[in-house]
Amino acid sequence: MAERGMVFLLGGGPGDPELITERARRRLGEADLVLYDALIHPELLTLARPGAELQFVGKRAGRASERQGEINRRMVEAALAGRRVARLKGGDPYLFGRGSEEAEALAAAGIAFEVVPGVPSPLSATAYAGISLSHRELASSIAYVTATESPDKDQSIHDWSKLATATQTLVIFMGRRRLAALMQTLMDHGRAPDCPAAVIASASLPSQRTVVATVATLAHEVEAADLGTPALTVVGEVVRLRERLRWYDNKPLFGKRVLLTRPRAQAEAMVRALRDAGAEPLCVPAIAIEPAPDTAALSDAVARAAEHDWIAFTSANAVAAFFDELERSQRDARSLGGVGLAAIGKATAQALRDRGLRPDLTPQAQRGEGLAAALIAAHGGTLEGVRVLLPRAERAREALAEALVAAGAQLFVVAAYRTVAADADDLAQLRTLIEAGELDVVTFTSGSTVEHTLAALGPAGPQLLAKITLASIGEVTTEAATRLGLSIDITAEDTSAEGLVAALKAHFQSD
Repeated sequence: MAERGMVFLLGGGPGDPELITERARRRLGEADLVLYDALIHPELLTLARPGAELQFVGKRAGRASERQGEINRRMVEAALAGRRVARLKGGDPYLFGRGSEEAEALAAAGIAFEVVPGVPSPLSATAYAGISLSHRELASSIAYVTATESPDKDQSIHDWSKLATATQTLVIFMGRRRLAALMQTLMDHGRAPDCPAAVIASASLPSQRTVVATVATLAHEVEAADLGTPALTVVGEVVRLRERLRWYDNKPLFGKRVLLTRPRAQAEAMVRALRDAGAEPLCVPAIAIEPAPDTAALSDAVARAAEHDWIAFTSANAVAAFFDELERSQRDARSLGGVGLAAIGKATAQALRDRGLRPDLTPQAQRGEGLAAALIAAHGGTLEGVRVLLPRAERAREALAEALVAAGAQLFVVAAYRTVAADADDLAQLRTLIEAGELDVVTFTSGSTVEHTLAALGPAGPQLLAKITLASIGEVTTEAATRLGLSIDITAEDTSAEGLVAALKAHFQSD
């Protein structure tokens, strides 16, 4: 008989994937099976371990109650089979999340379970909208109410004659579809028509929208704004605080949908910077990075690296490929001896620092010509007799190599990696996003991202991209895009993720 497994009831938070707790993140990574709801951010699913089974069990208001029974059955059966199950729920499992019903089913079946609380939607929604649920001068009492009760009840158990005015702040869950009736009920039972009220939709996400009105006018204003779901309603004087406390929807890139075409593994810094600026980053790579076909050449270059005066790195990918090969050959940085390390720009320099190495030279002009000029200057105007190892992409600009050779360097070029098209699923998603016309920005971080994006789009590519703001990480990428027929709107001066996001901020703030 298989040993029984365990179930983790995890609160996934309100939407922003960075609001999941550390414990929930860890438990999610330990699960064999993940059962997740409709409101879970897709990025949270990437926290599951490789090979874990992901099953969507999303529920919406109004569906038959048997659906919950099916979820309970899946959890119990999986745990009885010895699997570790993560039940990933939006917000907090127990706050109007039916987590207690799931825990009861597990307890009845003798299944061990653990509950990991999540950031509840009323706390996050109001915080992100600039509304404090309590306030020393405005509200010292709060009530949470769900507008959706069990369909098995003959009538509502809410006593609105008391509830309408029992607390200074009233938070109503799942009331968007019955908003007019709910507001009328509040007024019928004593809540002042001019009491401030708000509806917050898509809380903590770049798509968040907030409508502020009064109890008497809220339903009309929300309808006019065509506010969708999920949404939370807040009633009380604390709503007035939004005029002073709003911070999230004032961010410089708030609501902008930004497509990142670089590989996911390299997009983390840009995703973080975009999210901090209020944007919605969509990482769908146009390219993938693979080892160069001639792995023996790289292995030989790494083995003989100490014979050179300099190793010139022109990308973080080159750093990764070189040092991964160093590791495979059971060597470490000590085998480089006194070899100088040159990095073409900040991102490449950071890739070296991440491996415990400080670059000896990083030019101010972050391109091949700038790196060549800096090396030449470091040797008094000539590289005669200087041995330089250049690990780079299989296909690369020749400007650096030509300048080094022209200055007298003994140059040894080795293909450390190659850039290829992303897989078919990623390219199909890329096409879908661009063709839908719902993007604000497409970013390019190399000439190859431009090339493969255009290849994925086909002949209509330039026309489709002409309707979207195009941003490039630097002059070299912009030049490549121009040669391929695109007009770049934004070119970052600092060729790093942070530099590109700073350029986006400057562009949109000047509009």
